Amino acid sequence: MNKSRIIHIGSVLIAVVFCLCAPLQADAFETRAKAAFITDFETGTVLFEKDADVPLPPASMSKLMTVYMTFEALRDGRLRLEDRLPVSQHAMGYTGSTMFLDTTDRVTVEDLLRGIIILSGNDASAVIAEALSPDGTEAGFARLMTRRAQELGMTNAHFANSNGWPQAGHVMSVRDLGILADRIIRDFPEYYGLFAETRFEFDGRAPQNVRNRNPLLGLGIGADGLKTGHTNEAGYGLVGSARRDGRRVIVVLTGLPSEAARANEAETLITWAFRNFTKDTIAKDGQVFGHATVWMGAQQHVALRSPAQIEIIRSAQQSGPLAARIEYQGPIEAPIQKDAPIAQLIVSPEGLAEQRFDLVADTDVPRGGFLTRLITSAQKLLINFDVMAKEDL
Repeated sequence: MNKSRIIHIGSVLIAVVFCLCAPLQADAFETRAKAAFITDFETGTVLFEKDADVPLPPASMSKLMTVYMTFEALRDGRLRLEDRLPVSQHAMGYTGSTMFLDTTDRVTVEDLLRGIIILSGNDASAVIAEALSPDGTEAGFARLMTRRAQELGMTNAHFANSNGWPQAGHVMSVRDLGILADRIIRDFPEYYGLFAETRFEFDGRAPQNVRNRNPLLGLGIGADGLKTGHTNEAGYGLVGSARRDGRRVIVVLTGLPSEAARANEAETLITWAFRNFTKDTIAKDGQVFGHATVWMGAQQHVALRSPAQIEIIRSAQQSGPLAARIEYQGPIEAPIQKDAPIAQLIVSPEGLAEQRFDLVADTDVPRGGFLTRLITSAQKLLINFDVMAKEDL
């Protein structure tokens, strides 16, 4: 028989069940985007996905990878914001959205970053790429981008250039772009403010290209980033993020037919994510959820508690207790150290993927004495004998 117990913490009711519990299905949500991916930033919960792992042309949204690697170079001291970088004939040769750089320029890294983030400069991306490339070429940097993306968990990403210029084999999935946006915000908060800047005038040479193309900025919905993209092959796409009432969501979409469709769909998805999901605290720091069986220990059980406050994302329409279960590989062999992670609390909110949280040992459990080990070993022998006897039958 399945065992369960009810925990009531604040306004949240949880049924902790020591069995597998299938989540219920939420009402379907539709988007006109070819592919889309929405996550809650703080918890990492996926709120919505559509063809999230299909490799697609990312257009200028792939510039976020160049920006991320530039931030890494600044952190590591390989670049400084005030460094002035030369412009090659190759970088100058890019058309489309540019800073109108030429080979007589030496441009600061700070201006190049603004040129990439705000103006979507193809030439600015190439200048950075050649500066950081192992062999001084943009192609060499693209190979480095691909390797680094794989290390960060972007398994469908493959880059042929630094800026998203249409080229065979240059692809990312919307999940890849969501992972990348999360890493930028999480790893480099000191630079993230650049994405909210709406205007950048470089040397007065491109008056037609001074505004940030992100349609979400200035709408009053908490949006503060990150990047748009468009080519004929990719359609119109956007990687966006917004913060409201202590929550941040990341939205990625691609394959829309127009700028207007991109703007409307991005706002719709962000608004939907905030209105239809809520964040709840389900455990205080130190909350005990259950006990695990101990093998060869001075005691037979150890309490399992949360090492910190646990917050989950759930549907705003969900009623009734949250289904949850505790998992561990046991019995757990002693000795066990206090605060060691030995189990997981797995919560299954309605319509969402399960959310996992570590549970730790509440106390030290030393190894048992000679008598304890003797009794435990005898019990194990009896169990093994019983199994063998049944197999003989």
